Amino acid sequence: MDNQSLKSSARVPVVPQVCTTVRAMTQRCWPVRTELMATYHDDEWGRPVHDEARLLEKVVLEGFQSGLSWEVILRKREGFRAAFAGFEAEKLAAFGPRDVERLLADPGIVRNRRKIEAAIVNGRAAAAMHERGETLDEVVWAHRPKRHKAPRKLADMPASTPESKALAKELKRRGFAFVGPTTMYALMQAVGVVNDHLAGCPARKEIEALRA
Repeated sequence: MDNQSLKSSARVPVVPQVCTTVRAMTQRCWPVRTELMATYHDDEWGRPVHDEARLLEKVVLEGFQSGLSWEVILRKREGFRAAFAGFEAEKLAAFGPRDVERLLADPGIVRNRRKIEAAIVNGRAAAAMHERGETLDEVVWAHRPKRHKAPRKLADMPASTPESKALAKELKRRGFAFVGPTTMYALMQAVGVVNDHLAGCPARKEIEALRA
């Protein structure tokens, strides 16, 4: 989920206007009106991720989110996992034209040809990294900034940073698609490479400890 999503109606977690019962928390980093988004914020966003399949999943799903709300992607995440072989790079790398057509008919995912094809390209790029003895974990976490000030409001969160631009460049060099600097900053936020929970957010301190 990228920062433009957080800052504008076109990109933030766009959620229904009718509130449902959401777990209590004194402050969250963005307006939360559904249990799904509350759980994502409280239990997942910003927590360190090092597993290769989960990192590839994040790369792919951040690309799929372009033009959509993150809640749409979360609601379909299990469908994506089933459709894309659990985001295991070597299995995804074996997908071909028939798989693209199959996925275009799958209502459990976002059916966009360019994004589907990019997901397969990214599976192949990740598998090629593994063959060379590289990991996504090493490449992504190598771009952890030395200093990162806690944002006090959504407007303090950048759309991209020098580190996200460098990560985008490194992944593109390795053959990845849909990995621009803004998308990569959203990835860095999601997997804990940066901790962008607001200074007043109750989750921030716990996540900072996990990143230590």
